[in-house]
Amino acid sequence: MSVEIRRASGRFVERSTGRLSHHGFSFGDHYDPDRVSFGPMVCHDDHLLGRGVGFDEHPHQGLEIVTWVVSGSVEHRDSTGASATLGAGECGLLSAGSGVRHSEVASGDGPARFVQVWLSPETPGREPSYASTPVAAEPAAGLVPVAGPGAPLPVDVRGAGFSVARLGAGEAVSLPDGGRVHVFVTTGALLRFSLAEPLSAGDALLMSDEAAHTVTAAVPTELLVWSFS
Repeated sequence: MSVEIRRASGRFVERSTGRLSHHGFSFGDHYDPDRVSFGPMVCHDDHLLGRGVGFDEHPHQGLEIVTWVVSGSVEHRDSTGASATLGAGECGLLSAGSGVRHSEVASGDGPARFVQVWLSPETPGREPSYASTPVAAEPAAGLVPVAGPGAPLPVDVRGAGFSVARLGAGEAVSLPDGGRVHVFVTTGALLRFSLAEPLSAGDALLMSDEAAHTVTAAVPTELLVWSFS
């Protein structure tokens, strides 16, 4: 059993004109041997884009790429012919498979923030595809499934599940138990609990082979929860 708190301030920061990115794992020229992966999760990025700014068309291969929009809207286009504008509370899944090119740009109506996770898939050579879904995660709804078995998006990673929780101040939610669990606070804050001091926006909680734990929001809070059995 193990628990690790990764504070927002400990992430690798990358800046360019109109873009601020925080990398939770080793990325590009930044290598941290203690932060290479967490199970099949090999990348956890938090991007803030200015209006009309983003990532021009670029290639990916052999990855499941999950994008959660926190605020604003993001325009996605890829070489499969798919295009979508994802607003806050919507999720996109790009299965890069044998190879795909795509772009992600904040729409022209204002800045955007999104969190993106890359996963190592079961079948890296399959035909690329794209899908997206809105997520009705409201206070008192608990953990709302987004990707994985029985969820709207069928991510190609055995035993992986992605859920979102939006909590009102003082509201609690039970986290998954067993395996590996990655909890990311996109907005708000969690009160001190049995495993950790208070967690704030940008902080992450990584647990391995832990029993279920309950966390409570100090203020209105959004959590992104990945579990890997």
